[in-house]
Amino acid sequence: MASYETFAKIYDEVMDENLYLDWLEFTCRHLEKKQQKLLELACGTGILSVELANLGFEVTGLDLSEEMIALAKERITTDDEGLNFVTGDMLELKERETYDVVTCYSDSLCYMPNEEAVQQVFDGVYASLKNEGTFIFDVHSIYQMNEGFSEYSYHYQTDEFAFLWESYPGDYDHSVEHFLTFFVSDKKGKFERFDELHEERTYDVSIYRQLLKQAGFKKIDVFADFEDSEPDDESRRWFFICHK
Repeated sequence: MASYETFAKIYDEVMDENLYLDWLEFTCRHLEKKQQKLLELACGTGILSVELANLGFEVTGLDLSEEMIALAKERITTDDEGLNFVTGDMLELKERETYDVVTCYSDSLCYMPNEEAVQQVFDGVYASLKNEGTFIFDVHSIYQMNEGFSEYSYHYQTDEFAFLWESYPGDYDHSVEHFLTFFVSDKKGKFERFDELHEERTYDVSIYRQLLKQAGFKKIDVFADFEDSEPDDESRRWFFICHK
């Protein structure tokens, strides 16, 4: 799993804010009004959790990174009675309380090392859902892994830091390795370098369906790229709507 120790500090600046609105709109389109208690897996710094709480959901944001959760907790105000952030592992959900909805966005499931780990997450989510609960998640498509990240390079710079992101094919089919390099300024204006490796992999839609059915999900819908349309050969992000 990625550490995010350095990434957490500048995460909000390098993320596209419009993506959070897209995830918010997609989530709300696929939920029933009675579904109010929500668990957001891999919540990061809590931007989407806050937006969901503002709409009336009772939200628990969970993330493996203590640094991310520390930043997320800074977003809580005195008015946010229905918002909570906890440090935790999505691979260990079975002992937690139950929810109407569980979400897992930003291709966070692609960080699972193998199919067994993905199955473990699905099993835990199923156990964490109330009857008739909904699980919504997204993953990178095979096209995105094989073509979209081919020779991908992204640079971002401010007065306080520089961020370099380069992606290369991974060791497995439909996998990628993201090499992140940070140059962060200290109080004296001196820049210090940090390096992180983020590894992601995805699978065919049929494999995700099989793992979800093995977890117990009965009705599974698949859409693409934030739209309510079926994926095609060049879809970049797959969305799964799963009903218990």
